[in-house]
Amino acid sequence: MRLADLQTPALILDRAILQLNIARMAARARELNVPLRPHLKTPKSVHVARDLAGAGAAGFNVSTLQEAEYFFRSGIDDLYYCVPFAPQKAARAAALIDAGYRLTLMTDTLEGAQACAGAFAEVSGGKSARITLEIDVDGYRSGLRLDNDELEQAARFLDAHPSVQFAGLMSYAGASYGLTPDAAANLAEQHCKALSSAVSRLEAIGLTCEMVSLGSTPAVLHARSLHGLTEVRCGIYTFQDLFQAGIGACTIEDVALSVLTTVTARHPEHNRLVIDAGGLALSKDRSTAGRDFDAQYGWVCDAETGARIDDLWVSSVSQELGLVTSASGTPLTFETFPVGTQLRILPNHADMTAAAYEAYHVVHGGDEVVARWGRTNRWGNGEDVA
Repeated sequence: MRLADLQTPALILDRAILQLNIARMAARARELNVPLRPHLKTPKSVHVARDLAGAGAAGFNVSTLQEAEYFFRSGIDDLYYCVPFAPQKAARAAALIDAGYRLTLMTDTLEGAQACAGAFAEVSGGKSARITLEIDVDGYRSGLRLDNDELEQAARFLDAHPSVQFAGLMSYAGASYGLTPDAAANLAEQHCKALSSAVSRLEAIGLTCEMVSLGSTPAVLHARSLHGLTEVRCGIYTFQDLFQAGIGACTIEDVALSVLTTVTARHPEHNRLVIDAGGLALSKDRSTAGRDFDAQYGWVCDAETGARIDDLWVSSVSQELGLVTSASGTPLTFETFPVGTQLRILPNHADMTAAAYEAYHVVHGGDEVVARWGRTNRWGNGEDVA
């Protein structure tokens, strides 16, 4: 099957680029002498997870229990559910833990620790839940502040509670996504120092941190040293996207994901093409907005080769339609794009774009579809817990 045989819009994954991205980050982790725990929230596919495992992944991260159930059933073990845990999900998580799967959870306040422990006390089948604490280093999103004693209180509480285990510490360097490479390296150092300081504080009261984990693709890519960590968490690097290219975390040639679309109309009077990929197919993520690297709703590429067509972008989207124009305002060569022409669109944010699709159509550096890889979406309600 060729791309030309597919109904559009369709999600395209170039495995040749994917494997290069995986190998590059694995080599970077080895260079920094720290285990790499890839995040599966971007691909949500067991096929990608197996490629990552083959490159030496030291466990994986997930962002939903639906993902955890899917990957456990597929034979992928040692998952870190590294978003603040909602205690109402305790029964669902306990079912996985009691079945023998290695699942680690996270919370980011003393109140959260207490709520989680209480919830697991009601549903646990005898095996305690491993829980880490997140610390707030750069004020980006969530985490325990380090200017009071709540960290020690939360860690002591988890360590003493019979239904849970205190597993260690984590932080997320989300601020790195808005920084230059050198500034991202400085932020990585700031996080390492904060994590090391927090570990020392807990060791002083007799607590051990099995996990000391830092997340962020740019921070890891640009870090000078990651001393003191037991692992790093990265996810978007598998696919990359235009936002990552814009901040210097990759090049355009490193973007493995694209959306195949079809020209459905030409309007010379407006200097634009209409395509059948709109906001639902591309997402309305505008993470490149306001930057020198603004890509509007995605850059346009040749369908067969995946090479960028200079000056063309998706300038506007409605639910099911996208409008392709020239970034410079130069008149389009309409004879090049008759109705029925297929194009590929590179996304601003790979995670958001991929979320609309049930599967990847996999190519390997060309336009031949060599596989169809399923992915798990949404959140689920635990009906299919393994």
